[in-house]
Amino acid sequence: MYVLQQLVNGICQGSIYALMAIGYALIFGVVGLVTFTYGEIIMLGAFSAFYYFIVFGDNLILSLLCGFVVAGLVGIVVHKVCYQRFLDAPRYISLIATIGMSMFIKNLAIIVFGSTMKGLPLFFEGQNLVIAERTIDGVRQQLSLTYLQVVVIVTVVVLSIALTLFLNKTRIGMRLRAVSQDRKAAALVGVNVKNTTLLGNCIGCGFGGIAGILLGLYYNSIIPTMGGVAGLKAFSAVVIGGLSNIAGAAIGGISIGIVENLGIAFIPNGSGYRDVYAFLFLIIALVIKPEGLFSRRTGTV
Repeated sequence: MYVLQQLVNGICQGSIYALMAIGYALIFGVVGLVTFTYGEIIMLGAFSAFYYFIVFGDNLILSLLCGFVVAGLVGIVVHKVCYQRFLDAPRYISLIATIGMSMFIKNLAIIVFGSTMKGLPLFFEGQNLVIAERTIDGVRQQLSLTYLQVVVIVTVVVLSIALTLFLNKTRIGMRLRAVSQDRKAAALVGVNVKNTTLLGNCIGCGFGGIAGILLGLYYNSIIPTMGGVAGLKAFSAVVIGGLSNIAGAAIGGISIGIVENLGIAFIPNGSGYRDVYAFLFLIIALVIKPEGLFSRRTGTV
């Protein structure tokens, strides 16, 4: 039962990683460039919710919307500074620009927010949804989900479905897909590539902002340096999924969450090695299939 509980926890935690990875995959698919500011975008989304709760009260839905908007606006700034002038330049230029922007945002956040850890409100504290229950050797064991875990999973599923419908059923979504498939061909048929890449980066960052809030709520703590590991795990999930494959990125994120929690379940005192399990899984996946487990021949969103 303990292992099954860790599997359920892994799926929930992996859902947050999946949302991070979906945003990252969208950015890479549309902009066509790797970003190193994504972790800081996740962090800013979490802090936007923290201050929203202080000013306006504990409204979870509106805080998620606030995180999306704040992260999306920061994504616009990042696009203007790091991408827009370098879309036709060698890729390493934008890469270096995003590294510099990441360092700037993180250090500015430490100055503005402080370097101490902060807590978020405890939603649904002590409320569990029991899935299964049994008694073994007189010991009562339960397989359960907290209400917060249910909210996390439902939020990620709803946002994933909404993004899928947006990309496949709307004209703007089709433009995003066209630019991700072939930027020059999209420009020839009248698509404004500059505005489309800006929108794609904005939406991808918005998803990262919401993921940052869910991550902060899940662990009940946020800190300005939290973006480093979060950004690397999002990148790892995207690489495992095949870079611009959104569905593959989501599966990669869930897989990382499951591997982390099963590692804790099977290895004594293994909670301190949570991040090690995630990156070891990335290495093994790339050894097996260097192009990503769910890669496509052409990068599309």
